[in-house]
Amino acid sequence: MRYNIPNLLTLLRIALIPVFVVVFYLPYDWVHALTAAIFALAAVTDWLDGYLARRLGQMSAFGAFLDPVADKLMVAVALVLLIDVNPSGLHGGVLAMPAAVIIGREIAISALREWMAELGERTHVAVSMIGKIKTTAQMIALLLLLYQKPLWGIPIVTLGMVALYVAAILTLWSMFIYLRAAWPVLMRD
Repeated sequence: MRYNIPNLLTLLRIALIPVFVVVFYLPYDWVHALTAAIFALAAVTDWLDGYLARRLGQMSAFGAFLDPVADKLMVAVALVLLIDVNPSGLHGGVLAMPAAVIIGREIAISALREWMAELGERTHVAVSMIGKIKTTAQMIALLLLLYQKPLWGIPIVTLGMVALYVAAILTLWSMFIYLRAAWPVLMRD
């Protein structure tokens, strides 16, 4: 592995996960703001590492592998933590469905990409623009849900829930697009 700025940013994102978990469970009023800030830092490094890798010509096999893993880990951990602190009631039950859709889609598409790569057809399931929009919606939703507190009278949790459902819909849409693109290859004898 080459230690370049994009790869170090990806490793930083992974290193932030246990910090994020520990901070999330601290018994202080300011925890919501700090967990949202940690998540925001991870989201920024997600965008920045890809941008810098392309801009500086520092793309690597290691980065191509680890970047999506880091993204999926951070999103899955955030969803699981939010459900853990809201296991029942309005937010817990309402969070579970989009969380299951988002995490399930990531597992299914990761498996599809791996299978397509084995067949030499990885380009059929390359990241699309809808996938990038879905990721942005997820990041915004989770940032709002982690922050939780109303801001200037704006119901942040309600906006976060709406954004999470939008992200879940985009998640299903992008999964359909990937499956449709891969279908002819998957149906070959």
